Amino acid sequence: LVQNHPDTLRRIDLFALAIYGLVIFPKVLGHIKVAVVDFFEKLRQGINPVPTILAETFRSLNACRKKGEGRFIGCAQLLNVWIFNHLWKVERTPFHMFSKTFAPLKAHIEKDWPRDVTKQHWVSVFQNLRAEDITWRAHWIRPSVLLYKCENQDLVPLLGLWGGVGYAPLMVQRQFASRQFIPVTNGLAQSEFA
Repeated sequence: LVQNHPDTLRRIDLFALAIYGLVIFPKVLGHIKVAVVDFFEKLRQGINPVPTILAETFRSLNACRKKGEGRFIGCAQLLNVWIFNHLWKVERTPFHMFSKTFAPLKAHIEKDWPRDVTKQHWVSVFQNLRAEDITWRAHWIRPSVLLYKCENQDLVPLLGLWGGVGYAPLMVQRQFASRQFIPVTNGLAQSEFA
């Protein structure tokens, strides 16, 4: 269907839809859900896809954590990039990573990664993970403005295709090289304790 379509631009759109539907948001293997088609149409209108992708990733990870099992439904490729950038420390950050033209995802794709890593290896890595093995801020993140509230709420709502999730940026400020603290509960400062 994609290769035989007479319109080249439509061919590219169909290919992109297949990627979004089957790779980034795999709900039912081999099928593309209507919500993905709607999302793709919004992409064509110029809407930023990042909040939706983040929402689906966080929602799926939270569901797996709560159940203690389950299948991750989200962008596994972005999760892979996050794992490689946070669980393997880099002693020195090359200067080019701070340039305006540096693209972390492109650099990740172009890097030579081992191809024969087994599932048992990953299980061993995660079971033997120590605090000093984790980098809370990816080495290529430049300091920038941080959205940490949504009006008076500490949680920033992220709406995905199949639900929403509350994201608390104050809880993950370490990723931006900031001091992390737990936000005060609303009204706690006016309370009296005996």
